[in-house]
Amino acid sequence: MPIGTLIKVIQDIMRKDVGVDGDAQRISQMVWLLFLKIFDDKEKEWKITNKSYKSPLPKRFQWSNWAANPEGETGEDLIVFVNGELFPALKKLATTTGVSPHGRVVGSVFEDAYNYMKSGTLLRQVINTIQEDLDFNSSEDRHLFGDIYEKILSDLQSAGNAGEYYTPRAITKFMVDIINPQLGETILDPACGTGGFLANSIEHLRKQLKTAKDSEILQNSIHGVEKKPMPHMLAMTNMMLHGIDVPTNIRHDNTLSRPLKDYSPKDRVDCIITNPPFGGMEEDGIENNFPKKYQTRETADLFLALIMHLLKPDIGRAAIVLPDGFFIWRRRQNDHQKRASPGI
Repeated sequence: MPIGTLIKVIQDIMRKDVGVDGDAQRISQMVWLLFLKIFDDKEKEWKITNKSYKSPLPKRFQWSNWAANPEGETGEDLIVFVNGELFPALKKLATTTGVSPHGRVVGSVFEDAYNYMKSGTLLRQVINTIQEDLDFNSSEDRHLFGDIYEKILSDLQSAGNAGEYYTPRAITKFMVDIINPQLGETILDPACGTGGFLANSIEHLRKQLKTAKDSEILQNSIHGVEKKPMPHMLAMTNMMLHGIDVPTNIRHDNTLSRPLKDYSPKDRVDCIITNPPFGGMEEDGIENNFPKKYQTRETADLFLALIMHLLKPDIGRAAIVLPDGFFIWRRRQNDHQKRASPGI
């Protein structure tokens, strides 16, 4: 089934469900289901390539054991299972001590995720559609995730999701090529959204891989932070499908919530590639994490201050998407402040 048709079929089923209100919730619902399917397919691969691999999920909660059977639980039984057993178990992985890195990945994805669907019959139809039409151990279907990803982003923009802007693939590739990250350098997107810049960075670095050690270096080089649940879930999924099997360096957090003074030299990075949110205002108190000269609640200003602080001296470099006229406006504002302050 063509990707556009597949996504439409899933969304059309969800539109019949009274619990799903609008495109944003439909997309969020679809993303957590896709993540579990992808994680299950990856687990099959890991069990072959790593004989010591053990799933962090109890057998009852593995996709293969509750979702894969088209004749499996449905109706009210399925809703009771998903809401009362599956979600609590997956969320608990985010806070339980001793959980494996793979388990922490699942926990971080589900800590703020929700099942919006109220009809177990319709949910079973969605699950069966995903199970029948997608196998992410198939190289063809794995490649198709790029198309699924782009379709979801297009739908997010159409949904007017809080005015957020998801950077087109051509722009992300151009910016990564300009920065030209090298194997062994640390790469950060402090507002990574769905992981587009990081995915392009991985593709760029993969051309430099020669040994298994190089692959390990790449795994540890990619870092991102995203504060909103749905983009973070997409970013984690995106990383896994780009070969970052345990993307624990993609944190679900607000980068700006950490005081600037708490960053030490070891936190500095070689490359920052990002499209930070601009035009928005941060919550009260966030500006106090920054020195007086940087204090503002305007999100883009704070990210610029953070980026300058996090780059390694002399060798650090950044590519940033900013609104037209941003630096002209900032220069004029600074000039006005100097004229108003004779002591400066």
